[in-house]
Amino acid sequence: IELSHASMRYRDGPLVLKDLSFKVKSGEKLGVCGRTGSGKSSLMIALFRISEIEQDGGKIVIDDVNTGEIGTQALRLNLSIIPQEPVMFSNTVRYNLDPFNTKGDDELWDVLKKVRLDEVIAGLPKGLDEVVSEGGENFSQGQRQLLCIGRSLLRKPKILVMDEATASIDNETDAAIQEMIRENFKDATVLTIAHRLNTIMDSDRILVLDDGRIAEMDTPSNLLSKENGHFRAMVER
Repeated sequence: IELSHASMRYRDGPLVLKDLSFKVKSGEKLGVCGRTGSGKSSLMIALFRISEIEQDGGKIVIDDVNTGEIGTQALRLNLSIIPQEPVMFSNTVRYNLDPFNTKGDDELWDVLKKVRLDEVIAGLPKGLDEVVSEGGENFSQGQRQLLCIGRSLLRKPKILVMDEATASIDNETDAAIQEMIRENFKDATVLTIAHRLNTIMDSDRILVLDDGRIAEMDTPSNLLSKENGHFRAMVER
């Protein structure tokens, strides 16, 4: 992924991303952090083209393709996001894992095993055909998030975005989910927007945003050893 002079605003508001230029290598695990309002979520919104970047020479390029020049469907089919609030459909477990109905039962059970939900689903009266109630009420918050991870896993995305996906679950489940993502998405490029800094401590590099600009970008150890660094200050706080 390569951003070149990318700026973005919402409608007629002020710029929320300001002239961002950086590269993420294939398969790299990048942590993204910064104070509230620093532009973390806006970066993901720009990546998925939910809001377009300014058309004054700025661009976002993935695998040498300028994403502004292709259809949003082609772009989004190759990206996957695990949001902070897991999105559940009032439909079967099967539909929630595979909404486009492209996978067989074996693949679904294989993925459920990977996200450690196989026994939970097998224990339901109708198994894969059990209906998920509105908002996923018949599953715990952690289980809903694991189902969302399963959905992403089935799609085998090249790029995975974790948008503070573990902000609302306990530390133990958080640690288990981080491990699962490392295991199952080791070949994917993973961008993790962090709410808790410990979730990005083992990233290859960390991008620190401040007021829509890059404050610093380096390995966690280099950032921690930087005397008056932004990241170090955040960790100390």
